[in-house]
Amino acid sequence: MLYIKAMDEKTALRIRAKNLRKIFDIKGVSALLSEAVRKSEIYKTAKNVMLYYPTKYEVNLLSLLSDDKNFYFPRTRGEGLEVCRWEGVEKMKLSEYNIMEPTCEAICPKEIDLVIVPALMADKSGYRLGYGGGYYDRFLANFSGKTLCAIPKEFYTERLPHEEFDIPVDLVITD
Repeated sequence: MLYIKAMDEKTALRIRAKNLRKIFDIKGVSALLSEAVRKSEIYKTAKNVMLYYPTKYEVNLLSLLSDDKNFYFPRTRGEGLEVCRWEGVEKMKLSEYNIMEPTCEAICPKEIDLVIVPALMADKSGYRLGYGGGYYDRFLANFSGKTLCAIPKEFYTERLPHEEFDIPVDLVITD
């Protein structure tokens, strides 16, 4: 019963966050968040960073690609995520979820130092509200590196509902 309630709460929060993002200045906030990520110690010390390719209303951190680091992007395979080296937008294609994903060969995720995780919302304990597929939670359950999430302060809250399988990020960065 508790699980169903938490899932219902998450669904309502997802709808609210998605609607709010449509009227939000995501482009301006993305620039501020990119700079905040660059200033974080967790990012400065990472050499191999996994980013995500943003959707229209999602925080866009692609400006980080100009930094002196090795970048990787995820792609969905079955119920999991594979990690592929960034080889340019020409090596990307739209997935079944309408998200740009790499087409190149997957690498061993153990090479990654830092995963920048997408989120609709996040809380002070590092729990995030994702899109409901559980891909990142399953991936992060076996990941030993660092994680961060960059979101507008309006999407940062005291506490989000979460279940035992939800994996918190190490750092939440807001503008």
